[in-house]
Amino acid sequence: MKIEAALIGYGRMGQMHAEAMRKSDQWNVVYICDKDPEARKRAREQWPASTQVTDNEDEIFNDPQVQVVGLYALADSRKEQIEKAVRHGKHFIAEKPVADTLEREWQTVELAEQSHCFSTVNLYLRNSWYHQAMKQFIDEGEIGELAILRICHMTPGLAPGEGHEYEGPAFHDCGMHYVDIARWYAGSEYHTWHAQALRMWSYKDPWWLQCHGTFENGVVFDITQGFVYGQLSKDQTHNSYTDIIGTKGIVRMTHDFKTAVVELHGVNRTVRLEHPFGGKNIDRLCQLMATSVEKGERDPHLPGLRDSAIASQYAWKFLEDAAQHALPCIGNLDTLEAIRERRKHMKNGYGLLRPAT
Repeated sequence: MKIEAALIGYGRMGQMHAEAMRKSDQWNVVYICDKDPEARKRAREQWPASTQVTDNEDEIFNDPQVQVVGLYALADSRKEQIEKAVRHGKHFIAEKPVADTLEREWQTVELAEQSHCFSTVNLYLRNSWYHQAMKQFIDEGEIGELAILRICHMTPGLAPGEGHEYEGPAFHDCGMHYVDIARWYAGSEYHTWHAQALRMWSYKDPWWLQCHGTFENGVVFDITQGFVYGQLSKDQTHNSYTDIIGTKGIVRMTHDFKTAVVELHGVNRTVRLEHPFGGKNIDRLCQLMATSVEKGERDPHLPGLRDSAIASQYAWKFLEDAAQHALPCIGNLDTLEAIRERRKHMKNGYGLLRPAT
């Protein structure tokens, strides 16, 4: 029997989750909900008549056949939707952050952890084949003691003002994924940090941030994230890597959003892996949730709402720390407007908000 699922929010992430479920033999999407008429029109065109399209989320929560609800609307809607899911006994998958303020995020954590429902959040890096392979190699002792974590993710990406209203500046919206994966590798909590940020194009919020510091177990980290990497370049590119150093060996990864390359340099083995990048790994997240529901036992590989709240909290802490230091402005708003105008007409690019036509 397939698991009956309902999706709330049929924007970019909602469509990606829907497509992953459509391709799986574990799911049956019975509802798609969105307040936007254009999104509902698109859903009706893309899904059979057996999938109900509605603007009323309460239809979903009140329907006893719905087992799992996907929450992909804006962050300011999630706490109320999580409350409804728990109240009606629905398992749920949420986008991050799990609410629009840190206080409300921790309230959702309490709700989820007191509930018998299974819940997870899309911290997609944990589900990637490349991080799983590197973590296993580290756990086998091949690089000795974990010592240094270096993570960088810089792309043209989302320009300021393109959908961050409830998710914060780039380092919170995107950067919290890297805050989370560093903590996942370290197996410890953040202890000390120092952050430097830049207000690119003189926008009100910083759009590039670098933070370094330590975990409680002594592991050192540096994280660099920014959607500032050549937005007006003739040919766009990016710079993304994970570089992990142990007392005896190293592991590292780079990707081009199509192929990921992992290099493992251990005391006993040297391994090079090259496989398709895998995108947001939503198929893996959906598979783990479906299997959990089928077996009646939550898979330990599913990220929890607590993991999301911690990542969000420290992303904000790093932004707050950067604000205490020099916060220079480079560039002007005219350049930013030129970037936004270019992105309106791009067919292929980084972080486009709508499907290319």
